[in-house]
Amino acid sequence: MATLKIMTKDQPQGLARSLTLTHAVLYGLGVTIGAGIYVLVGIAAGRSGMHAPLAFIGAAIVMSFSAATFAELGTRMPVSAGEAAYVEKAFDRRWLSLGVGLLVVMTAIISAATISVGSAGYIEVFIELPGPWIITLVVLAMGLVACLSTRQSVTLAGIMTLIEVGGLVLIIGAGLVSGSDVVTRLPEILPTSGDVGAWVGLSGTTLIAVFAFIGFEHIVNVAEEIKAPSRTLPLALFITLGVTALIYALVVWIAVVAVPPADLSQSSAPLALVFERLTGIPLEAMSLIAVVATVNGVIVHMIMIARVLYGLASQGNLPSILTALNPTTGTPLLATAIGVAAILVLALAVPLAGLADLTARFTLVIFAIVNIALLRIRSREAAPPAGVFICPRWIPVAGLVSSIALLLLDQIAI
Repeated sequence: MATLKIMTKDQPQGLARSLTLTHAVLYGLGVTIGAGIYVLVGIAAGRSGMHAPLAFIGAAIVMSFSAATFAELGTRMPVSAGEAAYVEKAFDRRWLSLGVGLLVVMTAIISAATISVGSAGYIEVFIELPGPWIITLVVLAMGLVACLSTRQSVTLAGIMTLIEVGGLVLIIGAGLVSGSDVVTRLPEILPTSGDVGAWVGLSGTTLIAVFAFIGFEHIVNVAEEIKAPSRTLPLALFITLGVTALIYALVVWIAVVAVPPADLSQSSAPLALVFERLTGIPLEAMSLIAVVATVNGVIVHMIMIARVLYGLASQGNLPSILTALNPTTGTPLLATAIGVAAILVLALAVPLAGLADLTARFTLVIFAIVNIALLRIRSREAAPPAGVFICPRWIPVAGLVSSIALLLLDQIAI
């Protein structure tokens, strides 16, 4: 029988519990609110027009089911490579646990490589270097940051997250002071009950909006480094999801009020266009914030990849050498280096257009498996353990159904 090794804070070789609720929320926001929203607004506006904000609210509700599932499992087993640990606990199949863990790593590598390529496009506005050189410099520089102690690297990522979120807050603020339209046109958000076309378009936009929320679940992969995870982890997950939903809904509404949805859908930099229309400030200002958003996304993915590889090794599913921690930083440098190398190779050598779509699909598969794992674990126990977050029994069912439904909708859309 495979045994699950859970590192605790009493073990000298374990990762140090140094992250507070603030660190966890900033990490979650950094990995969730990415540069994608700077482009996604145009797609959403093109599909649903003035109704687009509803799609982001609906997506947040759908994601909340799986967020609660992750909150319970994360407090039951606050370890790195959380998804793999949950699956091994539920099914006692090491191959399945390893497969899920590697799927999480693969998804993060694809996402980080895609973000790295995207960052080069923004940086080229300010620095005249070939794209591959910029990608290489970005990945290696962010890799060095990821090698710092977790508290240091997450703090730096947190500062960049504040800048990244600050750009969106600037748009919200500019929209609120630009006139009364933001309030007086609120009734336009709701389509009429008989407008079938609007509701169909809204369902398709919700599918896109769901992809914008993917990333909050990665908080569980730093659970081993969070102080008081039974209390902090659920709060971090729900605060991250709630703040993200509020920011997205406000930004999208202000965007469709400030710029006609048809114009937004045709713009390659829709939020920069919105910001310019509202403030008169050139597009380059928002492009600079987008640079921060992209490189921050690379850092947080690197941190997560290293922790998942470390966790898989701690569980006995990968070579134990990956559990080696640097005595100075207390971080798994070999696991970090492997992640950095994989991101760099993929970003430089593989066309990422098709691979980028796989990130969301893989994530929905992981969501479905994790919800099944919680149902399986619960079915084998008379009562839940004390001192953990417990969600209602119907929550993992709703999370499973919604994940499968979104996968099916994705296939229909294709």
